[in-house]
Amino acid sequence: MSRRSIHSFALLPIAAIWLALALSVLAKPATAASFPYQLNNCGRTLTFKAPPKRVVTIGQGSTELLLELGLKDRIVGTSLWFGPLPEKYAYLSDKLPRLAYNSPGFESVLSTHPDLVMAQYTYDIGPQGAVSSADQFLKLGVNPYISPSDCESKAVTASSNADGARSTPFDFSQILQEVNEVARLFDVPERAEDLISSLRQRIDAVSHRTQTARTEQSVVFWFSSAKLDGDVWVAGNNGVPAYIARQLGLRNLVDIGEEWPAVSWERIAQLDPDILVVTSMERRRYPADDVLAKLEFLHSDPVASQLKAVRNNNIVIVDAQALNPTLRIVNGLESISFQLHQEHGH
Repeated sequence: MSRRSIHSFALLPIAAIWLALALSVLAKPATAASFPYQLNNCGRTLTFKAPPKRVVTIGQGSTELLLELGLKDRIVGTSLWFGPLPEKYAYLSDKLPRLAYNSPGFESVLSTHPDLVMAQYTYDIGPQGAVSSADQFLKLGVNPYISPSDCESKAVTASSNADGARSTPFDFSQILQEVNEVARLFDVPERAEDLISSLRQRIDAVSHRTQTARTEQSVVFWFSSAKLDGDVWVAGNNGVPAYIARQLGLRNLVDIGEEWPAVSWERIAQLDPDILVVTSMERRRYPADDVLAKLEFLHSDPVASQLKAVRNNNIVIVDAQALNPTLRIVNGLESISFQLHQEHGH
């Protein structure tokens, strides 16, 4: 199915400029660690006597960060996959040990004898972790590292769902923090410098492509759904998608603090966005994980099919990982920007 771009696209060049400036300020070189090395992570102090040698990753974002830092030989188990690896790492798809495609069992993690477990989400190794609690790993002598972007200024609250809510909007500095922390932990600080430099160059390229300002457009991001015809998980206004929207001059219409609130199609019809961003992934935990099922539903459902974005075929498809707090955020900026511009020849 073709992916058409927008006939009237909003771009705020100042947002792109500020993003580039922020990265310039935040991308401070990681310094070499002195061991024993202590690291504050998600309210805990982790102590490492030496760089970890055996790592289990729970979350594709954590796996890909280690690959980007040249640490594939330290990975003894992976889990929670959303889709294929980036093209340059495709040759590793059958070589990385997979404990599970979704969240792994506690025993399967321990069977690899890890000295470090890296988790993309507190959902998996938080207080009521789907795999285990972080404290349980610590009791067994295994350090649990959770991506800072999923615990700093974010938590599951009495009024939020299991994805949690953010008290302050997500910022890319949290990703850079993780890059620097992990690079120091493995004593490869120079690799963090190279990676951050590459991210900055790619974001600069997006900035150049988004120089022409036009009337602001509205957007809704649909991640998945437990039922296609039920409430859908769309992006709230403090997470990664809203951050991407701001950088591209788009206005996210779902003004809710939760990370991925469940919203009815009737409510989305009232909001009636100019653009609808939908995710593509290989995960099949829920019916709406399948992007083809999403698209078929959008064009056949009596409510969804009447959305302005659907009637005008202003539907943008993006990799699910690009809407998670990972390195793939830059892919999301590139992909959405490209799809919105391709018909204009920019």
